[in-house]
Amino acid sequence: MKKIIFIVVSILCSFNLSAQDSLATVQPLKATHRNFTAVRIANPTKAKGDSAYTHNDYASAIQIYESLLSTKGEAADVYYNLGNSYYKMNDMAKAILNYERALLLKPGDGDIRSNLEIARGKTVDKINPAPQIFFVSWTNALINCMGADQWAKLGVASFLLFIGGLYFFIFSKKVILKKIGFIASIALLVIVVLSNVFASHQKNRLINRAEAIIMTPSVTVKSTPNESGTELFIIHEGRKVTIKDSSMKEWKEIVLEDGNVGWVKTTDLEII
Repeated sequence: MKKIIFIVVSILCSFNLSAQDSLATVQPLKATHRNFTAVRIANPTKAKGDSAYTHNDYASAIQIYESLLSTKGEAADVYYNLGNSYYKMNDMAKAILNYERALLLKPGDGDIRSNLEIARGKTVDKINPAPQIFFVSWTNALINCMGADQWAKLGVASFLLFIGGLYFFIFSKKVILKKIGFIASIALLVIVVLSNVFASHQKNRLINRAEAIIMTPSVTVKSTPNESGTELFIIHEGRKVTIKDSSMKEWKEIVLEDGNVGWVKTTDLEII
């Protein structure tokens, strides 16, 4: 019995190390790969950007927030305020882009999600996502209720509590404490495993970003990656797409939320 417990604890230790790795690596990523266009501002701070925003100077707020992102790295609250600034400037494509980036870092934030839906409502395309099996929808909702670092922290905390439950199960002389320790250990074991799986999923989304926003007012999606390809359909700025094939430099194969597939120019979209 003790050998089995030792093996289980060893496996969970490896999960725990994975969770700690998520905490170490899934911090706001450097923004060197983003297409920031704002002029660098000396000593940009979020307070300066917030002040410009509250005084309705949205252009200055945008410059400050983008300069802050390019120098300090990604942060959900900065992306969120940048999205609000673009929304006030009536630039829905960039507003949606920055709301999506904020949501990627803080998937459980209701304010970000709410503003994103408002901005989407002002775009030309009306999205009808392909229906999902209820189990898949529930699982995605559960995964997206927290970010990678939060899932990792939950995994670490649950692992420590799991060790405590095992202690009562092994060393307690009272039957009731043994039963409580055993049941708690099983429940915490499940939480540890799921937390690490969910943290890994969110970490992968942060590192391998495969979603993008259409930035061109109107884009004709082609059947092949060239100008002579058959015109399939038209999509408009602010539309969210998933990149299916990014092997070509000038063209990307995209998948829409309704399942339609086609090719667009790389310059027509921006990675979330």
